[in-house]
Amino acid sequence: MSSRNSQANKAAARERLRAEREREAKKAKTRRQIIVGVSIVAVLAVVGGAGYLIKEAMKPTAWEAAKDRSLVKPANTAGTDGTTVVIGKADAKKTLEMYEDPRCPICSQFEQTVGPTIRKDVDAGKYKVQFIGATFIDNGSPGVGSKTALSALGAALNVGPEAFLDYKSALYSAKYHPEETEDTFKDRNYLIEVADTVPALKGNAAFAKAVKDGTYDKWALTMSDKFNKSGVTGTPTLKMDGKKITDGASDNAPMDAAAYTSAIDAALKG
Repeated sequence: MSSRNSQANKAAARERLRAEREREAKKAKTRRQIIVGVSIVAVLAVVGGAGYLIKEAMKPTAWEAAKDRSLVKPANTAGTDGTTVVIGKADAKKTLEMYEDPRCPICSQFEQTVGPTIRKDVDAGKYKVQFIGATFIDNGSPGVGSKTALSALGAALNVGPEAFLDYKSALYSAKYHPEETEDTFKDRNYLIEVADTVPALKGNAAFAKAVKDGTYDKWALTMSDKFNKSGVTGTPTLKMDGKKITDGASDNAPMDAAAYTSAIDAALKG
């Protein structure tokens, strides 16, 4: 082999090697660009996702937003804010004030044992009943069920006093009332399911829409504020002429029909 051919071969080899190195360098550069690009996209996605999460977290809850909504007062209410709910015959001379929280288990027992007697007395014109709704259990057993159920009761009251009383009885019934620690009443569909046991509310599209839309959410909060300002600290609490009606042995409301009738008859004479 001549020295000339040898030099040419070496030069060609060096050129091939140089070209190969350039190709590898280009591939490496391309890979780095892809990695950087993907990393930037990933960072932007994380930042964007975090921003979205922060934005969502800063949004007010439905009940916080309800505070700023316009007050819609149910029919069959009185007072500037619609929180005076009095049911009974107009000529009944005295009024029984009933303070109840929808999630309250003792209220549930009270309604099951004494509720029918109260309903009978009201129908007979023995006295009227004024309902004051509370939602404090939502704070003690975290949830929103008391507020949501109170809003649904507002929707029932808008249908009529009888629908309101029947629906209240259904919510407090052994079949539908949940344990205090279970926030079952937060589910508006569940509240509508219970309402379907009440003739005046069964299949009532306007009622169902009001419950789902939270039409009376602001009213429920306003009613709850009325309870908070009343000085009453527990439920159920009964008052007539500003005096508590108790079982006689404690500061608690009577929990059976006989004890209740005895206490209410004494209050009516007072």
